[in-house]
Amino acid sequence: MAKKKMIEIKMIKSDIGIKPNQAKTLKALGLSKVDQVVKKPDNEAIRGMIATVSHLVEIL
Repeated sequence: MAKKKMIEIKMIKSDIGIKPNQAKTLKALGLSKVDQVVKKPDNEAIRGMIATVSHLVEIL
């Protein structure tokens, strides 16, 4: 079985004052604190979630 590509996502801005759907997206990605880094599989669903909160996260 091929090794899945992973993507590292870092939260760079606070979630205070953002829209509810963006807050839910951050929670679904596993991000709750600034400077927190999570590894997720690199697929279309995760890329779409990143696009929703692109101003709050950074791809490493």
